[in-house]
Amino acid sequence: MNLIVGRLGKSAYTFEEEKPMSVFDQIVLLATGLAALYLIWLLFKNYQAAQDPKPTQNLYYILSLAVLFVSGILLIFFGFEVLESPWVVIVAALIPAGLSMGLITEFYPKYAKGYLVFVIIGLLAIAVTRFTGPPKAATIVLAVVHSVCGAVIIVTPFLAVKRGLAPTGYIFVSIGGILIGLGGMALAFLKMGKQLLFFSADFVFLILAPLLLLMTLAFLWGFVVKLSTPAQT
Repeated sequence: MNLIVGRLGKSAYTFEEEKPMSVFDQIVLLATGLAALYLIWLLFKNYQAAQDPKPTQNLYYILSLAVLFVSGILLIFFGFEVLESPWVVIVAALIPAGLSMGLITEFYPKYAKGYLVFVIIGLLAIAVTRFTGPPKAATIVLAVVHSVCGAVIIVTPFLAVKRGLAPTGYIFVSIGGILIGLGGMALAFLKMGKQLLFFSADFVFLILAPLLLLMTLAFLWGFVVKLSTPAQT
């Protein structure tokens, strides 16, 4: 187990310890925001053009991508230390929560209400523990919610393709889920004063901005492929 999780030599990590964000990271985050905005536009156009019943899942996807865009802008202007803000952590949780909620609504609608209850409870738990709970408890709650949402994002597109409900290229949404999961778990371990595999603090912040861009591009490609393919039954 120690080969997977190592200690950083301190009880917790604070993002204020990071050096100022590089211009390269800022450019990459700007590109991430532009890609997210483009996908929001595509999903909104699809929602408007659809006949009743409207694709409600698009609204969840749009919410998630809008939060991703805002998060990227905050990172550009305030640097990685903005991740210390409990408000940013709570709102950023809407990214995996919104995406996973959209996937459940689209492909497993009979479970949508139950999953929505889980998402609401999870977000409330994140909010409460961020302001009142011990730091480690807050990190564990965040990791649990992110893990469940991440698993939904990774597995659901694969199953949709296997069931013939989406084109093969939709698997890129799963790839995006894997990328966001790796980044999220690495940050969570850092906050607990531990290191996941080779994801040291320096390495995590070296790849974080490019990882966000690759994740967004993977989502973009997967959704574009699906939106451009006639509905499958």
